[in-house]
Amino acid sequence: MALLEVDDIDVAYGNVQVIWNVSLSVDEGETVALLGANGAGKTTVLKTVCGDLAPTAGEIRYRGESVGDWTQEEVIADGVVHVPEGREIFPASSVEENLELGSYVDRSGMDERMEQVYDVFPRLEERRGQAAGTLSGGEQQMLAIGRGLMSDPDLLLLDEASLGLAPVLVDDVFEAIERINEQGTTVLLVEQDIYNALRVADRGYVLKSGHIELSGTAAELAGDERVEESYLGA
Repeated sequence: MALLEVDDIDVAYGNVQVIWNVSLSVDEGETVALLGANGAGKTTVLKTVCGDLAPTAGEIRYRGESVGDWTQEEVIADGVVHVPEGREIFPASSVEENLELGSYVDRSGMDERMEQVYDVFPRLEERRGQAAGTLSGGEQQMLAIGRGLMSDPDLLLLDEASLGLAPVLVDDVFEAIERINEQGTTVLLVEQDIYNALRVADRGYVLKSGHIELSGTAAELAGDERVEESYLGA
């Protein structure tokens, strides 16, 4: 069953159109990768899904209901959470305080969800009283994802979760994404790391210059030379 359906959307920043006729779907329980080079429009698609931008044409449906004109607050309350590129943590606040802020929509069950986050990211539990700004880059990324999980999302939108991380931490983050999905959260993953993204994904789409260039199962895309060509802008 499709949890999210994006149907032929166009998106513009002012008078500048950046997305053309993009369609994709994410079934409940899946991890779906949205791949492409810098500037392909991946982040714009996520911002449109989460209500930060409104499509100028087309439709976005969540659980079969049109949500293209919903606010970010309405989208979050209905179970969609966006973890943006750049982490956007609160550096002076502790790890635990940052996580608590993720429960602002619904504080019931907060302690249980925090334990679930610590189960996925044991390093965060070790540093629960530490100022977030003193964490390593990889730990800050874990914190950003953990804060998103604190609102108990049904659909998690992850934007460039591995960007700028050392290889050993990239492995940790992708292992965590697998665990999050195994625990029942559907994931739409925007990534430039095509190899790791397709390793954890069920299916994927390749975006090039604001258009969907390719789509298929992760295995199909991993074996398709055109994926790397689109990624490299060839």
